[in-house]
Amino acid sequence: MRIEQRKNREFNNFETVEDVINLLKEQFSTRKLYIKYDAEKQEANINEYNNEDKTLMIVTDPNFKTDKNLIIYGLSDKYIEIDLEVVEEFGPGYFKCKIKGARRAVEGRNDLRFKINQGEAVATNFRISKHIIEVSRFNIPTSIKVILDQFQSANMKFSDKFTVDVLSSDIKDVVLQSIKKTGKNIFISDLSDPEAYKAINDDFVDVAQVYGHELAQLVKGNIEKKFKSMITVPVIYITEDEMAIPFAYIQAISTDENFSMDKFIDLKEMALNLVERIRDANTLFASVHQQIIDVGRGGAKLKITDGELKKYIQKSNGFIFDIVFKLQAPITLYGGIRTSLTDPDGHIYLGINFEGNSSRKDEIKRFYDVLKPMEIDYKAKLRKNIKNR
Repeated sequence: MRIEQRKNREFNNFETVEDVINLLKEQFSTRKLYIKYDAEKQEANINEYNNEDKTLMIVTDPNFKTDKNLIIYGLSDKYIEIDLEVVEEFGPGYFKCKIKGARRAVEGRNDLRFKINQGEAVATNFRISKHIIEVSRFNIPTSIKVILDQFQSANMKFSDKFTVDVLSSDIKDVVLQSIKKTGKNIFISDLSDPEAYKAINDDFVDVAQVYGHELAQLVKGNIEKKFKSMITVPVIYITEDEMAIPFAYIQAISTDENFSMDKFIDLKEMALNLVERIRDANTLFASVHQQIIDVGRGGAKLKITDGELKKYIQKSNGFIFDIVFKLQAPITLYGGIRTSLTDPDGHIYLGINFEGNSSRKDEIKRFYDVLKPMEIDYKAKLRKNIKNR
């Protein structure tokens, strides 16, 4: 299997083996333990504690195969992991294990996870970016650069000089640097008037302030170039989790007229249309049904078998998708990828967290309403098990 941990948890380590055994006896007599990195989420039951040599007898599925090491995990007040060394195999799925170490997550995860049977719910309507725009390095895929070039060619008649380009990480122009940093606009109706370089309001870059004492030289240079008016607007890409990235800009310069505010509004609308075009070209829409292994308030585990989804999920940080419970309307959520596991058959098992603004409040509320009866049923069974013991 190929395993990738996208987001690492912070842990505190247990000091002694006795501490680990005491925790298991006190908190996991009724709670379930599972084998980490197992695609089918196999349960691991502790059949016996051997006090003399501080070993455990672990019972799991007879078909489970392991080498000399495995990790079991569970959830009490916080998530815990225990590293085990298989000392001896007594039969199919029956192992004598030595505790090598253990750790407890610094932050707690209070949501219960429920195993989902086939037909109870599916994951579908995936919306995932084919290419990632990297914020820190402004690494823009070639396919998106082609769209920018095509957009520039198609709109050259908008003004005397019309430019569409990427706000690269090494850009030298101080005004463009300000656009990249703030996502604000530039509107200078009269390039010969120093007062026109001041910001109209907070939505605009104050070019006069940016240039300071060098403003007079800038004005003189624009007059010598016979530039009369300028508009520059950012192209702001919105990711699946609704993070705004000003990664490119559109600039219009006039040599024969002063631009009006209507011209600025036209260019802003063009920028929005360009973003939609990029999103459509850069987004994979897949209405396939994929299996949900388990689900809770904070996240889920999905099994991805569709070829196209597997291709792009390998590079993705997360995606928008729908969970459809039986006899319920689709619930739209954003899943940030925490872990991914690829089994020998090429299927990908994703551990995802529900996060980002795309997990809208009304959708989250409906989601919690669906889970509530499952939580009540689980707690009732847990109380019954404790009572029977």
